[in-house]
Amino acid sequence: MKQILLWLRIIRPQTLFASLCPVLVGLMVAHTLIHQSSSFAHLTAVLTASCALALQVLSNLINDYYDYKRGTDKQGRVGFKRALAEGTVTEHAMRTACCITLAISLLLGAILCWIGGWTIVAIGLTAILFAWLYTATPYSLSYLGIADIFVFLYYGVVATWGTVWLQYRAAGLTLDLSQMQPVYAGAVCGLISMCVLFINNIRDMDDDRLVGKRTIPVRFGGTAALGILGIIVMLMPVFAWLAFGLSWAVAVIIPAGLLYCNVLRAQGAQYNLCLLQAGLVNLVYVVLVWLSI
Repeated sequence: MKQILLWLRIIRPQTLFASLCPVLVGLMVAHTLIHQSSSFAHLTAVLTASCALALQVLSNLINDYYDYKRGTDKQGRVGFKRALAEGTVTEHAMRTACCITLAISLLLGAILCWIGGWTIVAIGLTAILFAWLYTATPYSLSYLGIADIFVFLYYGVVATWGTVWLQYRAAGLTLDLSQMQPVYAGAVCGLISMCVLFINNIRDMDDDRLVGKRTIPVRFGGTAALGILGIIVMLMPVFAWLAFGLSWAVAVIIPAGLLYCNVLRAQGAQYNLCLLQAGLVNLVYVVLVWLSI
């Protein structure tokens, strides 16, 4: 039981909303566009959510391993504790966990590729590639300060659009590429995930600067980062309106605005609570989408 609880903490369950919520939004959008359902579509939905979660866990494990190897994560850090840095797991165990999670992701992804065709092959391969590139190379996305773009795409637009595409294929249909509702709906999830990354990077700004991790807060300073974060929050109701019109979804600005106010007041370990709140904003948005369709 101790080992189970340890690995549950290592996979960072508080981050899993970032991958699950855009899939849930995509499923609801697909339901309104297709107006039909089947047991195969339900199975495809479960596989899609499972694969998204597996890829999120894989990304978390790779991030933990290479941040530890590069000295970014250290014992006693302000953020959530990292198992390798605290010495509660070995490097071998973490590498094994990465390989197992990769195998699960590839298995689920292969089934989805059979359903969704080459479009899903491209999405799956690039998702795994960017999970690796996030921290695992000398030119990692997170160390160059451009990871935010990929977070917006893969934890938002791509995840939601890909989910809708799979539901269309499961129904024997083809999604009209001019249909923009999945793009706009997923963009809100992507912006919320960008908030998570910004909060994390603002909290770790001083430590990141010491190890050469040039995130946006490191490059431009904390004040500029808070300003950009405010713009991200203001864009959420805009994309929600584009996706669902004047509906409950636009009310995402309320929890997002409260989150932003908390970030402005946060210091040190208080940012960890803000990260949890950001995950809840994603979940609240899912509920608001459900009320809007």
